[in-house]
This record gives sequence, structure tokens and C-alpha cells, in this order.
Amino acid sequence: MYLVCGEALFDVFVAPGGAPRNRLSLDAVAGGSPFNVAVGLSRLGTPSALFTGMSQDHLGQQLPQVLEDEGVDRHYLIDFDAPTTLAMVALGANGSPVYSFRGEGCADRLPREEHLAPLSEEIRGIHLGSYSIVTAPIADTLLSLVRRENKRRLISLDPNIRLNVEPDLARWRERVEAIAALAHLIKVSDEDLALLYPGEAPESIAKRWLQGSCELVALTRGREGAQLFSRRHGEFYVTAVAVTVRDTVGAGDTFQAALLSFLHDQHLDTAQALAQIQRDQLQALLAFAVQAAAITCSRRGPDLPYRYEIV
Repeated sequence: MYLVCGEALFDVFVAPGGAPRNRLSLDAVAGGSPFNVAVGLSRLGTPSALFTGMSQDHLGQQLPQVLEDEGVDRHYLIDFDAPTTLAMVALGANGSPVYSFRGEGCADRLPREEHLAPLSEEIRGIHLGSYSIVTAPIADTLLSLVRRENKRRLISLDPNIRLNVEPDLARWRERVEAIAALAHLIKVSDEDLALLYPGEAPESIAKRWLQGSCELVALTRGREGAQLFSRRHGEFYVTAVAVTVRDTVGAGDTFQAALLSFLHDQHLDTAQALAQIQRDQLQALLAFAVQAAAITCSRRGPDLPYRYEIV
């Protein structure tokens, strides 16, 4: 089982249509990057749990029910008397999402260190990322968790930069580097690297991260496919799968869930096993993740694929 840590919210889309200007048709979908990863893992047949704060408002009461319906373990949810985060989503011409967050003081940002219960032995890995790694107080809570567990469990990171939540890039760099030094698997987009380290080649960043605890760095490049950097085996590349793109909401989360699910299925979900992974397994890992992400791109919103859909 993987414990996925971070935000749980509703993505709110403005539905297309010919409504009068003084009316908007809204379509709200449960989401948040970590929430999506937890659901994506479960849909791929991999046990998952979510650690986050949950509101007791009407929307917050819906989110645990979604998790239950999707088969995600709810044992690590923490209840708070605070609102549910809303992410207003607009789609660009190429289907890429543009987010505007209403989340200050919301429940998913509130877990503190005292909420970190001992983890069950069935949890073999921890995944974290997105704005929960920089927003207080949950950011310090997650860093403490990773420091406590990185010698015992696989640690996975996806920075998933959201400058409209935390605009301070220095804060993002500080926290990404602190967690990257403890992580065994890092997934990152080329867009995030361009924000974090403008002018620096992605290859040099990946190689720097591989000098720490990290064994694998997966780099997503949108329509250009994806790369994988291995401490042991060097670089791998897979082209993108050709699909008709509806939008790219949830594609990165799908890629992340597919990486973790593949490692679980191949009994490679420990730091020690990851260090011994073979070249053919790395190529298959990357191809599986790219194929899974392509399915999400062919659908509207964060509708992550089930295992039977990936050939």
C-alpha cells in the first residue's frame, strides 16, 4: 500500500454552453493532485490511502465518500472545522488547465505533526507533492514524515508547482530540494523545472538529484513524451502516445500513479529493490506510465484510467 499525502479539493469547471452572461454552469469534480494519485492507484489495482485534512462542510463530506467508492483507505484522514478548498479551472487553447485556488485556511492545509500517527506495516511507500509541500502547517508536517520514514519506506515526490497558491519560487526550491534529498523516486514536468531552475538543463538537475537518495527521476515533456534518468542505467526515452486531447487535467497524476503501480506490481516498491531495477523493467515502467497518461488526456477532467484500459 502507498500512503499519498496532500490536498483534497474540488476542481470547478465552467461548463461550455450558451448561458446568459449573468449565469455560469459549473461542474465540480473531486480532485487535487494527491487525491487523484490515490484514486489512480486504486483504479490500477494498487492499494492506497490518503493523508490529508477533511472539512466537515457539505463538500468535505463528499470527498471521503468518493474515496470509499474508489477503494481508497480513509484511515489517515483528519477532520477539521474548516472549509473545503476549491480550484477554479479554465482550459487553455491546447487543453492545458489554468488554476485559481480558493484555499487559504482550508482543511487540507491544516494537519500538524501531532496528527502523524504511526504508519501501518502494510504501507510500503509514501508519495507527496503539489502545494501541500509549501503551505503551512501541512508542509512542515510532511517534511517531518519524510525525514522519519525515508529509511524504512519508499519516498516519492512530484513537485507539481502551483505559483497561484504560493508565488515565492525560493520557498518552492527550498522545500523541493529538502524532500528531493530524501526521496527515492522523483517525477517532475519540464514546465516545473523551467519555473524552478530557469536556464538549467533538465538533465543536469536530474543528475544532481541522483547523487542523493534518489534512484529514478521521471521527466514528463507533454507532447514530446517522457524521459527516465536512472542512477544505475542512465537515460531512457519514450515518445508520447497519439490521442485526441480533450484536456490534460490529471495527466501528470495519472503518470505518477502508473509509475507507483508498476513498481508495486513488479515488487520493486522499496528503495532497495529500486536500486536493483533492470533496464528492461525501466523501459516497461516508462511506457506503462505514458500510455496511462494518454488515456486521461483523451477524456475531460481528471478521469484516471482503470487497469483493464491499459493494454
